[in-house]
Amino acid sequence: MCYVPVINNREWLKKVEILEMSRRAKLAVVILWSGLMLGAMAAMADIAPAGVSGAATPRSSPRSYSQANATARYRLDSSQSKFIAHALRGGLLWFKGHEHLVAAREFSGEAQLNSVSLAASSLQLIVQTDSMAETSDAFTETQKQIINKELREIVLEPAKYPEIVFRSSSVSGKSLGAGQYDLKIKGALTLHGVTRPIVIPAKVTLSGSNLRAVGEFSIDRSDFKVKATSAFHGMVRVRKKVKFTFDIVGHRV
Repeated sequence: MCYVPVINNREWLKKVEILEMSRRAKLAVVILWSGLMLGAMAAMADIAPAGVSGAATPRSSPRSYSQANATARYRLDSSQSKFIAHALRGGLLWFKGHEHLVAAREFSGEAQLNSVSLAASSLQLIVQTDSMAETSDAFTETQKQIINKELREIVLEPAKYPEIVFRSSSVSGKSLGAGQYDLKIKGALTLHGVTRPIVIPAKVTLSGSNLRAVGEFSIDRSDFKVKATSAFHGMVRVRKKVKFTFDIVGHRV
């Protein structure tokens, strides 16, 4: 006679439930351990030194990425701009009271404006010296021709010094809102073969794809060895202080 064991359903179900809970617990431990290992490997990749084989490139922070993408470049447009040297004269009596307005007709350059970090902004301006010409209505055309001749041959000497260059070294300022900025641009001005540090205050306005910078600054012409003429006509006889005014337009590139 064969013996058939009697199975208690409740006990059997309880054993099955215990086995299932044990299996789930083991699976949870495996998943947790895998997660910890992956996290540790990722952290080691972030701090691995440069040059180590298999090292991941450190991730850029969201702030540095946003700063880099906040920089906009603008090419300066001399055809839509004004850059004028104002020189109060002190020479011949028949020019008494008249100031020279010597305009730069040809210049190029680039402005970079970073709206997130203004310190990351910059300016480079290159003026063609032989494009500087008298524009004041106080002088007749004949007088302007004489003045321009003396500017070329005695004062600015473009054959020796073909360019007047400004390159910024630092930019500071604040946002005024609505696309306007109040800036101070420090840099080096090279004029007549001499380089000197200067600061250019400027109010900058952004409108669509255009930038407009307006302001003024002054230099002492003797610092740059720019002399008043002692030629026969002696028309370019100016004081030491020369004021520059500008209204410069740039287009985004």
